[in-house]
Amino acid sequence: MTEGAGIRGGDLPDDLTAAEAGMWQAFRNGTVYDLSSGDTVVDDPHGGHPWGPERTVRARIVCWLLLDGPPALAGRVPSLKLTGVQISGILDLAGGTVVPYLEMKGCRFEREILLPEARFTTARFVDCSVPRLEAARVHTEGDLHLPRCRFHNGVRLTDAHIGTDLLMNQAIVYRDRSGRSIAADGMTVGQDLQAELLESHGELSLRSATIGVSLSLRGARLVNPYTRLALNAPQLTVGRTLYLTPAGVGASMLSGATPARGTRIQRFECQGGIRLDDGRFGDAVDLERARFTFTDEQELSLRRVQAPELRFLGEKPQRGKVVLSGARVGNLVDRATAWPGPGSLHMGGFVYENLVPHGPFPLAQRLEWVAAATAEYNPEPYERLAAVLRTGGEDEDAREVLLAKQRRRRESLPLAAKVWGYIQDWTVAYGYRPGRAAVWMAVLWAASSMAFAHASHPPLKGGDHPAWNPALFALDLLLPVIDLGQVGFWQLRGGWQWLAAAMVLVGWILATTVAAGATRLLRRG
Repeated sequence: MTEGAGIRGGDLPDDLTAAEAGMWQAFRNGTVYDLSSGDTVVDDPHGGHPWGPERTVRARIVCWLLLDGPPALAGRVPSLKLTGVQISGILDLAGGTVVPYLEMKGCRFEREILLPEARFTTARFVDCSVPRLEAARVHTEGDLHLPRCRFHNGVRLTDAHIGTDLLMNQAIVYRDRSGRSIAADGMTVGQDLQAELLESHGELSLRSATIGVSLSLRGARLVNPYTRLALNAPQLTVGRTLYLTPAGVGASMLSGATPARGTRIQRFECQGGIRLDDGRFGDAVDLERARFTFTDEQELSLRRVQAPELRFLGEKPQRGKVVLSGARVGNLVDRATAWPGPGSLHMGGFVYENLVPHGPFPLAQRLEWVAAATAEYNPEPYERLAAVLRTGGEDEDAREVLLAKQRRRRESLPLAAKVWGYIQDWTVAYGYRPGRAAVWMAVLWAASSMAFAHASHPPLKGGDHPAWNPALFALDLLLPVIDLGQVGFWQLRGGWQWLAAAMVLVGWILATTVAAGATRLLRRG
């Protein structure tokens, strides 16, 4: 036959099979062409039951209809709506412009679908079995729907432009020869990308992708035992929220909604590393109840991420690392049990403005959280925590954090400096508890006053001296700089002379530590 012959008048081409002729007429009528048998086992496109020629159409005829099909019947809009149909051969629409509406449900493709640089209004493939989808730089004015489809050798959407929504809910995607399940680097989605309950076997790559509203991986299961990353999405931009959270399972599941109480749920689960470095999120990154399974070399990497809120409420990874270096968030919503232990958490340069703990998160555990992130002494995480606590009106807790910082610093100092640090800690807690100095001064003053009351104190000069007052004499020794008119007029010998020298030394130590602490407080006040 000569393709295109007789089409303008609406006549059927000569060599169409019965199944193709029915599809041709359904296209002109804009109606659904359903070849399913009614038996759910036989009609399962992912099952092993063979479909014969009575349910098979050639991919070449499908392309003919979509690219240069016959005119619609009067009062109808041409569209290709297939259900339960097997497509033989390669469906090649590369570079073409498809004007008719396209919808395929429960169909089985024998060969791959090629859509590179093709243009659609809206295209829907629902519950289809597809060897592979090649759709680099595909362009849709509306939606691209791929829910419940199974792709046996991956999906490629590199630099694709989806006008509104990309839906991949409950899809199952296996890796291609390069190890990727979905390659969507540079993809742009005008509104939502929903991949809830997605099952990905290989690397899901969204490098430099842009999502206009939200990216939902609720209940998704990402598995990649082959390489380091199961989700590779550096420089990802999401207009609102990235959801790595649970999804409701069952017929009553509402896409994009938080599962109602009592609903059976499936958590987001990732077996393999996650890379979200340099991502930008308009509302939040939500990790509520997420489950991560890493090897020792894998990590949840959020380096330099920026978001108004980070909801770190998942399960604690038993292995691997969590890296927040350089990230900036407004609210850090977290749970004490979600964070990994020492050596597995890195927060250098991590900036957060408010802490919103879920459940008990006492200060002692918060200090352990900071210590876990600093294998070697680093003042920055302590100072950030103290600043946030002070901003929230928790001045006493802020001082405790800064005191913990000094104690951590002390462990990295040489012996002499370490001894001096212990003295400062025992006396006035590095100046963060100045009340201790008053207590020490009072105790030493009382004890030394009683001691000097029994001391021999001949005057240094004949009659030119004040009256002996052991209490004023002890206070004059303890207070550096201030002269109370007692020291310098009396001569002490033996042990009393050593006691006086010790009093002067202790006074200077107390004064120095109080002054150092006050300086720190003023500098941060």
